[in-house]
Amino acid sequence: MPIQYKDSIMDSTINCRENGSLFDVSHMCGLSLKGKDSVTFLEKLVIADVVGLAPGTGTLTVFTNEKGGAIDDSVITKVKDDHIYLVVNAGCRDKDLAHIEEHMKAFKAKGGDVSWHIHDERSLLALQGPLAAPVLQHLTKEDLSKLYFGQFRVLDINGSQCFLTRTGYTGEDGFEISVPSENGVDLAKAILEKSEGKIRLTGLGARDSLRLEAGLCLYGNDMEQHITPIEAGLSWAVGKRRRAEGGFLGADVILKQLQEGPSIRRVGFFSSGPPPRSHSEIQDEGGNNIGEITSGGFSPSLKKNIAMGYVKSGLHKAGTKVKIIIRGKANEGVVTKMPFVPTKYYKPS
Repeated sequence: MPIQYKDSIMDSTINCRENGSLFDVSHMCGLSLKGKDSVTFLEKLVIADVVGLAPGTGTLTVFTNEKGGAIDDSVITKVKDDHIYLVVNAGCRDKDLAHIEEHMKAFKAKGGDVSWHIHDERSLLALQGPLAAPVLQHLTKEDLSKLYFGQFRVLDINGSQCFLTRTGYTGEDGFEISVPSENGVDLAKAILEKSEGKIRLTGLGARDSLRLEAGLCLYGNDMEQHITPIEAGLSWAVGKRRRAEGGFLGADVILKQLQEGPSIRRVGFFSSGPPPRSHSEIQDEGGNNIGEITSGGFSPSLKKNIAMGYVKSGLHKAGTKVKIIIRGKANEGVVTKMPFVPTKYYKPS
């Protein structure tokens, strides 16, 4: 996936919000877990209440380590009670697959019924923006108005069997489409054609500004092995039943943080001066170090600097004034709520 196609990052970002974007995210890793114990197995590795998911629905979750840190974030879907479909980050693929495999071997050795298939035969397209649904509707007989945010279907799109999830990484309504690789280019062309040029191929640059505007974490920047989901502001992703029962790696650390509060928290910022970048130091008004920026840039939609980062608890409230150090110079900043741009997920009214 290139940084950009012919459009600038600014233009691509705005076009996604006004019309739509098509991203080739085939570098990401889709896999299926199958077997009557696949849900029980996955619940040992993630914080989600997978048992509680209705078939055909999914959620964002986090794979955790023994210390409660994030190994990766992933969108998981319960296709059926004995089939889970999930997508993990490309940069974490080898680490994630080794982690899953190691635990699967131990689980199977104790008689657990679970197997996996890595979907290297499929490509992944992300179609995002207000025109995503009307354009995709031209290519399928299924009524997309009945498919809500977080839901999943296996259906025919443009003549090939696809896995369709109503989700995305931009804050806009949209879909991630897993398509057999031999049909991927034809599907991409059909989407672009049906949009009459309004939906455009979009690269990594705009993908980053879109997800930052939507207040979404990028693994490797805003979430890492030493950051827990609670510190990352993902407490909502720990299912109610999981809070009561635990049973996942690092549960003791995470459940303690849920009760007592974490010592650091991920927050958003507006700032003056040059746009903050990853690792820019954050200081309080007295010049004391209170944290660091993990992602930042100029928002094409808001026409001002936005950033996210971690600060000490107690200094995380919206309206808290800070200084952000860029190239040795202190710039004014203020803690703000996220998302920076309102999300437009398609949910039942």
